[in-house]
Amino acid sequence: MSQESSTELRGHAQSGRWWKGASKQQWRAFNSAYLGWMLDIMDLMLFAMVIKYVIVDLGMDKSSAGLVMSATLMATAAGGLVFGFLADRLGRARSMMLSIICYSVGTALCGLADTLGQLMLFRIIVGLGVGGEWSAGSALVSETWPAKHRGKVMAWVQSAFAAGYAAAAVVAAVVIPIAGWRWVFAVGLLPALLAFYVRRHVKEPEIWLKQEKRLGFGETVRELFGGQYARNTWIGLAFTTAAMCGYWGLFTWIPTYLATPVAEGGPGLDLVKSTIWIVIMQVGAAAGFITFGYFADRIGRKKAFLLFFLASAVVVPVFATIRSPDMLMVFGIVVAYFGTGFYSGFAPTFAELFPTTIRATAQGFVYNGGRAIAAIAPFLIGFVSTRYGVTSGLVTTAAFFALAGLIVWVFLPETKGRELA
Repeated sequence: MSQESSTELRGHAQSGRWWKGASKQQWRAFNSAYLGWMLDIMDLMLFAMVIKYVIVDLGMDKSSAGLVMSATLMATAAGGLVFGFLADRLGRARSMMLSIICYSVGTALCGLADTLGQLMLFRIIVGLGVGGEWSAGSALVSETWPAKHRGKVMAWVQSAFAAGYAAAAVVAAVVIPIAGWRWVFAVGLLPALLAFYVRRHVKEPEIWLKQEKRLGFGETVRELFGGQYARNTWIGLAFTTAAMCGYWGLFTWIPTYLATPVAEGGPGLDLVKSTIWIVIMQVGAAAGFITFGYFADRIGRKKAFLLFFLASAVVVPVFATIRSPDMLMVFGIVVAYFGTGFYSGFAPTFAELFPTTIRATAQGFVYNGGRAIAAIAPFLIGFVSTRYGVTSGLVTTAAFFALAGLIVWVFLPETKGRELA
């Protein structure tokens, strides 16, 4: 690292506030990753917002629609591996630019789909780009900002998830009445403009530029699964999968639970899938994303994960017993806070578990691999809900959060403050 860059990082690290003294390049990396992740989630969630219209126009059933969503999530694992490798080989900024173009074009193509097969193909393209953007963007920010503030900075970047989710709901609510569901996907092409900004203004991190050797794909895979970092790979994948099973199982079925009649064990609410409900839930999620980073930098990554996982395991069963509409709204924010906020810990923890030569590939595989495996969670919770009721299904997700906490407690090493190598 150049003397100027080293001095800049040291000065920034000594500041008590994470944003104070940050350089222009640090802000460019942050802004690119934040916007890339927000628009990434927006494009990913647009399908969920228009699914009932797509089912009617393309003659699909709910099972087929679920298969399309699962295929998208599974494609993120491949995207994380491929674009993660490109980030390690060609550069973080270049890989992020390519991934943004990938998910933007894939989303726009969804608006042209006339068959289930075409829609499936285009959503897989979206999944590849979505998985790739997180891999490159998280490595870019982790390597650009100092260790003292890494958790907080990545937490603010992760909070873009809530903004992207809300943006998808707003886009659908505005565009569908005017132009129909196909034009909703057309809006998803706009993130491609961000790629031009990244190409023009974002520089590669000094730590990546200093690497004397770029590993080939085979060498990278061997390091991940057979080398000295294999244990970190499997630990990361295990607790990420458990946590994401809890998340996807819970938040896929919460709208259905809230709409379940009182006679069938639910609260019997209406309009729970409205834009207002989604935005309100994202308030709690955004707060969780941001505050997790402060906890992680103060008490450590491991303790922060334990706090959020165990709290989720407790608050979900409590949520499932509430019947008052007002209390459901208020406590729903608490559930979103703990049940989503832990996502902010993945990027800094994974960055500190792996070296620069394989960091983006490792982060991409572990994060998106966990998300791909967790695609089975909505089915499992649906199975439990069918046999024992939606309330029992939601309570089951608490077991996944508890399992994630157990894995972290027993196996995950503490990495707080670790300088990247």
